[in-house]
Amino acid sequence: MNSVRSPQPERGFTLVEVLVALAIMATMAMIAWRGLDALLKSRDIAQAHLEQSSRLQTVVAQWEQDLRAIQDSGIEEPLAFDGASLRMTRQVPEGLQVVVWTARNNALFRWEGPVVKTVAALHDSFQRSQLQVNQDATQLRALDGVSGWQMYFYRGNSWSNAQSSGGSSSNTQPPQAPQKSEDDKTKAENNEAGSSGNSSNNNGANRQGPVRPDLPTGVRMVILFDPGSGFSGPLTRQIAIGQ
Repeated sequence: MNSVRSPQPERGFTLVEVLVALAIMATMAMIAWRGLDALLKSRDIAQAHLEQSSRLQTVVAQWEQDLRAIQDSGIEEPLAFDGASLRMTRQVPEGLQVVVWTARNNALFRWEGPVVKTVAALHDSFQRSQLQVNQDATQLRALDGVSGWQMYFYRGNSWSNAQSSGGSSSNTQPPQAPQKSEDDKTKAENNEAGSSGNSSNNNGANRQGPVRPDLPTGVRMVILFDPGSGFSGPLTRQIAIGQ
């Protein structure tokens, strides 16, 4: 006679097995989240670099546009650099306009004065650009992360620091005048009284105003960036002007 077997109870997961499975799932979820987080961070960094590069290209394009429109008014120096600010007078359809680029407070700023049509207005705008440009709320913060910059002008088939003199680059001293003998000194003293009247009449004709340096035919800009700005190394750009 066959014996009847009792049904075996269904075997489930033990508590230890459940805990191990949960730990494995949590580890996999953490790995997946870290991968997704790294992907999102990489995307954000790439987007920030793209925006920085686009901003830098826009600033350089505006700088070049300002330089290409330089106009020598014959009143104020059309282009000057003092180590921090690059000041220029540019031509616009409505008249003339003073523009100043300044590197300060780890940023590059751009200021532009009103469009003027008269000599007096141009002189006032130029004076304002020298005295109030750093306090003017209308100036544009063009680029961040700038620790400094330098300008070089191209004159006489060579580049030179923009803060140096625009005249001859020769450092030779003028020749010394020959020593006068006692007879020559006596003759000079006798002729001095007769020639003083004529020379005084010619003083007005011989007087000349301050000599302004010639407008350079090229400008080179070197921008230095802060270590944490996101830019690697200095940026050098140059442009031909006055042609």
